[in-house]
Amino acid sequence: MADPLNGGAAATMPGALLRVGICGFFIECNRWSPVTTGEDFAASLDLAGTALGAELSREQPRLLPDSAGFVAAMNATGPWEPVPLRIAAAQPGGPVDHAYFEELAADIEKRLRAAGPLDAVFISSHGAALTTVIDDPDGELFARIRTVVGPGIPIVAVFDLHTNVSRRMTDALSAFVAYRTNPHTDLRECGEEAARHLHTLLADGPGVVEMVKLPFVPPATTQLVAPDTPFAELIARGQTRVGGAILNVSLCGGFALADSDKCGFAVVVTARHNDRAKARAVARELAAEVWAARERFTSRLSLLPDAVCAAVAAGRPGGEPLILADVADNPGAGGGGNTIALLLALLSAGAQGVLLGVFTDSALARKAHALGEGAEFTACFNSESTDPILAPSLSHAARVLALSDGQFTGRRGMLKGSQTDMGPSALLDLGGVRVAVISQRQQLLDPAQLEVLGVDLATVRTLVVKSRGHFRAAFSDFALPERILEVDCPGLTTPNLATLPWTRMPRPVYPLDTEADWKPA
Repeated sequence: MADPLNGGAAATMPGALLRVGICGFFIECNRWSPVTTGEDFAASLDLAGTALGAELSREQPRLLPDSAGFVAAMNATGPWEPVPLRIAAAQPGGPVDHAYFEELAADIEKRLRAAGPLDAVFISSHGAALTTVIDDPDGELFARIRTVVGPGIPIVAVFDLHTNVSRRMTDALSAFVAYRTNPHTDLRECGEEAARHLHTLLADGPGVVEMVKLPFVPPATTQLVAPDTPFAELIARGQTRVGGAILNVSLCGGFALADSDKCGFAVVVTARHNDRAKARAVARELAAEVWAARERFTSRLSLLPDAVCAAVAAGRPGGEPLILADVADNPGAGGGGNTIALLLALLSAGAQGVLLGVFTDSALARKAHALGEGAEFTACFNSESTDPILAPSLSHAARVLALSDGQFTGRRGMLKGSQTDMGPSALLDLGGVRVAVISQRQQLLDPAQLEVLGVDLATVRTLVVKSRGHFRAAFSDFALPERILEVDCPGLTTPNLATLPWTRMPRPVYPLDTEADWKPA
């Protein structure tokens, strides 16, 4: 059979094991957040070769569920040979240090060449990365992989639905699969789907990926996929087009805070049998439906005073459970997880029964661990902050209620079954307001993050989350949907897009420019 390094269509002889390279580069980048370094990836996930292979074989791997789902689906179809290359992932943050990205991309290229002929490649990606030098490192990496394996080898990839899609990305791929849930609870299923498409493409020949980009950047808070939301309706309509030549339809709302020329709602369609015309027609048809619905993607935030009043009422006898989402300080979109506007307002109002989770402050967590459980002290929040405007220091009398090493296994929502680490953590009582302080920045995604600190959610009247929306999958039984308020506070991840200092966003674009217009090409 032909050698894929020379553009062949298959790498193995009949009867030989299917050999599939596995790699990934996963990060969502906020233009205004601090630079993401190699150390940030190392602290989260950066595995290669045999170490990656060992992790892929674990029952509860320290990997995103898409990779685990892909491997499980491949295992279920018969013998095959996974070829672990390298997967690197980090918490959402600022543009990636370009030197680190270059090292990563070169290493994946080197491992691809050393692996010899492959039958296919699987990529785990977010799709909204930046580096300190380039704005499309995802497309750059995919293009390099395509150059190594040649045009005839299927490359399948899974993406976050907040991916900012470029033509360079889609040109390099044979199949494109984006999550269809938000909160994202279908990562494993998307990995399984990617495995099915891989087998289809190996049997039927090349797949093609078509994309239509709209001048439309819906705020992240409007991209919830839930009953009666516009995004849910559009995704459902997209799935009615799947079948026959169409393998996958992905509606990608994008990540506006990347502030790059890749920003914009993208409709991405994968077709079999090289049927580009059919893929293009479906993409255009759905793009027109998205554009017609654009005015329904309107962010409705609660003013800070109103949110605090609701929390005070919830803390009184008979008050119903309430969730306040500090959406402008979402670590899941590059926020520091340490702004204090909402915390300070709740303390000033004397709110009771409040739990804030989770607040990133490694220095404060270390201090609590040094003092021990039961200690009373003056807690200084943000004592090591480098942003005195968004994250000024705050001192308040506190008592250490509980301590933890911060390691937990997710049991609900996005993190279900995944092993994760918050670093040294502490639960502090500030008098009516408890704060779960962690060391490794992340958003609140799972009750287990609080339970390792001994929290019984039945004792909480108001849960304050530093998260945009992924908490909804894990805390759906805590408060009714109408008792979840997205609060308008300052922060790096504000949904108030008009307040941000755009430099690279394509203009005009809706809703920043109400006159923006689009018609099918």
